[in-house]
Amino acid sequence: MPEAATVLIVGGAGIGSSVAYFLTADPAFEGRVVVVEKDPSYAESATARSAGSIRQQFSTPENIEMSLFGIQFLRQAERSLAVDGEGPALSLREGGYLFLATQSGLPVLQANAEVQHRLGADNRLLSPDELSRRFPWMRVDDLAGGSLGLSMEGWFDPYALLQGFRRKARAQGAHYVEGEVVDLELAGGHVVAARLANGDRLACDKVVNAAGLWGREVAAMAGLEIPVTPRKRQVFVLDCRERLEGCPLVIDPSGTYLRPEGTAYICGRAPEEREDPETRDFEVDYGFFESQVWPILAERVSALEAIKVVNAWAGHYDVNSFDHNAILGPDPTVPNFYLANGFSGHGIQQSPAVGRGLAELIIHGRYTSLDLSRFGPERIAKNQPIVEQNVV
Repeated sequence: MPEAATVLIVGGAGIGSSVAYFLTADPAFEGRVVVVEKDPSYAESATARSAGSIRQQFSTPENIEMSLFGIQFLRQAERSLAVDGEGPALSLREGGYLFLATQSGLPVLQANAEVQHRLGADNRLLSPDELSRRFPWMRVDDLAGGSLGLSMEGWFDPYALLQGFRRKARAQGAHYVEGEVVDLELAGGHVVAARLANGDRLACDKVVNAAGLWGREVAAMAGLEIPVTPRKRQVFVLDCRERLEGCPLVIDPSGTYLRPEGTAYICGRAPEEREDPETRDFEVDYGFFESQVWPILAERVSALEAIKVVNAWAGHYDVNSFDHNAILGPDPTVPNFYLANGFSGHGIQQSPAVGRGLAELIIHGRYTSLDLSRFGPERIAKNQPIVEQNVV
């Protein structure tokens, strides 16, 4: 019978491996961390298929603060996650986010900027004239302004961060097990063991549900219902003959985005709610690009009227349909079962702060750095959604 775990983490991608890293990095932790991951290649994980971006341009203070910690962590990850002198090459590029707004959206952008500035984010509101001077390749006549991240925002290699967390966690004593959790055993209102598809039983003191797209199913094994569903997101890679100098990650008022990726560009957008079913398939719909993405980009940037799609892929968000924010912390009815679900596309950028926060809860019984209790599952039962204005 496998050795018991002090903390059993279900799911070893970005979130799960971050929790494992922060637990084993804390001198106050005494115990055994076991991470169960059914696909150690991570070929179909949301982390590996993410566009890998980070921003502070949220409206919710805790989301802003999580990303402020995240960017500092990414900047020094090559050192802090190094094993035998070798750290992960994250290819971090602080190219900034640029949120564009029409007249109706400008007040929200301005209100958000006040919160962001107060917390230390480095972004600047730009008028249409300033946008035109800074980005002459962009159409601005329908815009009332934009908000540009001058530093601490950009993009990175999410798979490299995942592997960095995983490698360092293992070096610090975390145990990774290839397998699938198919059931949880409860006694006295607590999870006491997990059963794997191969028949193994893993006894445990605490469980972290970091199962990503399968988070709802793992929660159900503990008798819990969480409003998390997998939704497909597609990324299209473009070859554009004209270079868009200084191009940040541009968010059009429609929600369509564009950013550089090496010498190419990547783009995409979320489908309309009525056309966004629960799914785990990886099929790319090029018709969606032709009808829903390209026309908007070509209208915003004339150089994109003549482009070639050279690649594309599909991944998934674990969408929290309640309020599109993370569900974090122990469930009140099963207090040793910790939720880390429903990131709705923000998981990899929030993984450093989430890993640190959950490790604090598990070891110390409370958040000791950044208080993330607002994201606790209690808000769902109380029907108290967190309204995030900047959902992309």
